[in-house]
Amino acid sequence: MTTVWLVDRQFDSKGLVRLTYATEDGERMHTKELAEQRLVTGNGITAGREVDESALGESPPDDRERFAAEASRMADERDPDDVV
Repeated sequence: MTTVWLVDRQFDSKGLVRLTYATEDGERMHTKELAEQRLVTGNGITAGREVDESALGESPPDDRERFAAEASRMADERDPDDVV
């Protein structure tokens, strides 16, 4: 298992939220989509999460530096279970 950190969230017009988590080096990422309604009724979005290596993909080269900076900031300021 690998710890990844929330680096981006995007809302679309269909009521979906796309969450992007990345490793601290910004090289690997994991995305998760959920209904916006789950944000209201669920436990919230956490700063980090544990994912299996097989669930990680390569981050787009243009996003790696930004992902690394944001993931490192989250790791320094938050615990993985913190709701953000």
